[in-house]
Amino acid sequence: MGKQIILLNGSSSSGKSTLAKVLQHLIEEKRSETNEIVSIDDFLKMTTEEVIYEDDVFEISGSLCKKVMQVFDENKGVIIDHVITSERIFNQLKETVSPNRLWLVNVTCPLEIIRKREQERGNRCPGSAEASYTYLFPKEGYDLAVDTHFMTLSECANKIYEMIF
Repeated sequence: MGKQIILLNGSSSSGKSTLAKVLQHLIEEKRSETNEIVSIDDFLKMTTEEVIYEDDVFEISGSLCKKVMQVFDENKGVIIDHVITSERIFNQLKETVSPNRLWLVNVTCPLEIIRKREQERGNRCPGSAEASYTYLFPKEGYDLAVDTHFMTLSECANKIYEMIF
């Protein structure tokens, strides 16, 4: 099938980063294809004291989009680990990757679990996971939704793999 662009979109602490690594290894193992993870975390400075607003994410979103296409142009698949909280950020990504297929995967889990994970991590501004959970965009229209609380990361990765390949 060739290289893919896969968006894992979910709130902070939903399990996207770990799932991205599991999916990356699964595709490598089953298809011998290289996929690079491009994460929002690589472009934002996050601290426990500083709130990140939608404008902050939009400001760096162009750089993330540029990196996605750079990787894709190097003939690699891309797994995007993102927290999209507005239509303009989502549209910017869609327009950047067009006319290529963008697989949309909503990575979720119950809000109480997201709160617990955020607290355990201790490296985010308290409440940011809940805010991103509330404002996640889009709300619907995903190709697939996976729940990292009720399913193992391997089960989630396999579901994504089966959908795409």
